[in-house]
Amino acid sequence: MHTNPLHLYTMLPKQTTCLKNIQYLPKSTSAWSLRRGLIGLGVVLCLLSGLPKSSAFGDEGTGEELLAGHSSHGEAFNEGPRQAAYLMPGMGNISFPVTTENALTQRFFNQGVAQLHGFWYYEAERSFRQAATLDPDCSMCYWGMAMANVENRERAQGFIAQAQEGVESVTPREKLFITAAKEYFQDEDSKGKKIDKKSRAQTYTHNLEAIVEEYPDDIEAKAFLAVQLWQNSRADLPIVSHVAINALLQQIFDANPSHPAHHYRIHLWDGHKAKMALHSAGMCGPSLPGIAHMWHMPGHIYSKLHRYQDAAWQQEASARVDHAHMMRDRVLPDQIHNYAHNNEWLIRNLLNIGRIHDALALAQNMQELPRHPKYNTLKKGSTKYGRERLLLALSTYRLWPELLEFAQTDYLAPTQDEKLQLERKRYMAVAYALTSQADLAASLLTEIEDLRTETQQTQDKLLEEQKKEQEQKQESAEADEKPAEEAASPDESTSPQVATAPDTKKAKANRERRAKERDATLKELKETLQRQAKAIATIQVAQAAAERDWKKALELWEQSDWKDNLLKAEWLAANDQPQESLELVDKEIQRRGGEVLPLAVKTWIQAQLGEVPHARQTLEKTRIAACQADLETPLLARLASLAAEQGYDSHWAVPPTPAADLGERPALDSLGSFRWHPYMAPRFTVFGAEQQALQLKDLRGQPTLVIFYLGFGCLHCIEQLHEFSPRAAELRNQGLEVLAISSENTELLARGVKTYTKPLDIPLYSDAELNTFKAYRCYDDFESQPLHGTFLISPDGKVLWQDISYEPFMDVDFILAESQRLLKLHAIGQN
Repeated sequence: MHTNPLHLYTMLPKQTTCLKNIQYLPKSTSAWSLRRGLIGLGVVLCLLSGLPKSSAFGDEGTGEELLAGHSSHGEAFNEGPRQAAYLMPGMGNISFPVTTENALTQRFFNQGVAQLHGFWYYEAERSFRQAATLDPDCSMCYWGMAMANVENRERAQGFIAQAQEGVESVTPREKLFITAAKEYFQDEDSKGKKIDKKSRAQTYTHNLEAIVEEYPDDIEAKAFLAVQLWQNSRADLPIVSHVAINALLQQIFDANPSHPAHHYRIHLWDGHKAKMALHSAGMCGPSLPGIAHMWHMPGHIYSKLHRYQDAAWQQEASARVDHAHMMRDRVLPDQIHNYAHNNEWLIRNLLNIGRIHDALALAQNMQELPRHPKYNTLKKGSTKYGRERLLLALSTYRLWPELLEFAQTDYLAPTQDEKLQLERKRYMAVAYALTSQADLAASLLTEIEDLRTETQQTQDKLLEEQKKEQEQKQESAEADEKPAEEAASPDESTSPQVATAPDTKKAKANRERRAKERDATLKELKETLQRQAKAIATIQVAQAAAERDWKKALELWEQSDWKDNLLKAEWLAANDQPQESLELVDKEIQRRGGEVLPLAVKTWIQAQLGEVPHARQTLEKTRIAACQADLETPLLARLASLAAEQGYDSHWAVPPTPAADLGERPALDSLGSFRWHPYMAPRFTVFGAEQQALQLKDLRGQPTLVIFYLGFGCLHCIEQLHEFSPRAAELRNQGLEVLAISSENTELLARGVKTYTKPLDIPLYSDAELNTFKAYRCYDDFESQPLHGTFLISPDGKVLWQDISYEPFMDVDFILAESQRLLKLHAIGQN
């Protein structure tokens, strides 16, 4: 029987001091409060005695310290799943028998394998951890945890080592899986030689093949072999035969037609011959309907085949499944891998089929989602993509007045980021120019030109410094080459010279550091100058077009950031270059087959050139592509008169006809909501130091920031209170109340308040039984300990923002700004 890492907390070695033993008290609710209080007392005693704080806690990383909220299994577990798993709906039909007498363990194990097939690794690890909690002796649970960390080798190695400890108690089949994973994750061979990525992949592939050869009916082994054969290309092992891998996958589908290996077939053919995965594109989502990524992946195939309506449906289905999971399990949107990417691609496909209103709404919604420094900012996540796709939608459909309106809102607000701010000014100047507001366009152009002059001056100054330093370096090198008889006299080579040698080395190191920093700055300045030059040219193109100087606009085109070849084709036609115009638009139609705009623009150009019969023919193709389009948008609305001449009414597009190869498609509403919505805050009752009760209903009508902290014995918590308390008045002045809920009992809470060095401007409450911590998921179910949490609760009792972690959230400035933004958006949504 091997050691269960989930129970290591109660098995850690006894420490050498009483204070260090405190952290290993049993974690019943009463014992937890005692533990926090005694550690707090230990901190106070250490501070009074002049001992370092580490004397009370041990030394992190040595096994002697367990910081509050941190996992007892090591740093890697801090970021892992901390809440218990449950049997989720929509986890398909997977059977992977393992050695266990616990039926529930087997069910969680099967769920974990299904989640592996859906690349939902975070939830897969949670399922395997839950299975191991139910049966600590089930070695394959640790194999599963390792496989869920295939992109985190260090964690995977720890898990597979645990599986290896019990390998003698499993079946020969399970032993083969554990051994294969062990060899795949190991870094060195038996002689200590490093194993490269390619060799590991080859060995793992051979080991999986051995399992399939020994157990030819094991379709799970075939599934893992198939995906590895595809992934081998990332290890410099190119796919030799797509057909052979496809045949292996077909064996799986012959045994289980709805197996989630359809996901792997999509990946196999996505970059090679997309139509070969059409059947699997229809089967993938229904095979694991509870995993959003399984609905997303068919969108790859449909997009490659220019079937944008079908691709958009898949991506909307993916977003809805994600929303259902988020609201059910109280997860913020950008905590979900692939969520922002799925939605930004959905916007692009909505633009492809002319659903401009939905594209704009989704781009706005992406920016309305809760932001977080770790995963959703202007540089990453939904906020980044939402802003980019909003600009793409507005410019693609030439909605210049609307762009200027958005520029006056938070959606396209000014930023401190140089690139984003330049981009904003560039788009605004173009919009001003093309809406006959020449003065405003010229003003922004002047701002950018002045900015470029400043950038150029900064670059010139640094280049001059670089030149002088190079000259000095050359002079120094020449001096070193002088004959020995011209060197320093013997008297000059004694102790003073020795004493200055370190200074010389230090000075040299400083010079090298400054030179490196300068080179990096010069590189950035060069890139900035290039961006600024392109922005200037882009605005000048728009100015020329506004003046109908098509020749000048086209001459400046290549120097600019303009990439809209459909617009260029229209300008070519206006510049009496009809052949070049139609050739360019035909290239776009060929490149972007199935999109509505290339066909619509060609129809318009042909009509403007007087080629009415040809325009009518192209209109018929446009009618099919525009089957879901917003026909009132300007670029399509201008075709209404031509459509009327053909006898069509205002709804001139052909109604959509579903393809016959789509497979089973549930109603979208059954998968989840189209938009993410904040969840209702769980009700709670906590008590102050004087035993006064506070309930959630007492907060109604008042936006409140609720901090969950782990008592006065937690130094990080004290730091958090120290950050927030001095700013509490400022937060209240902005209409935001603040309170903190402790894991201590009321007696320890009162004692902590009295001994705290400064009066706290935040009301503190006790949750000694940890019921509120658990209700808000600020609790590690696997290790039975509370976690840090910070929540923004709206006046109507909804959680608008949250952070749950092994460390407290410290950024008061961020939470203040984000609270104001979210509360403003929430109030608008309520009205």
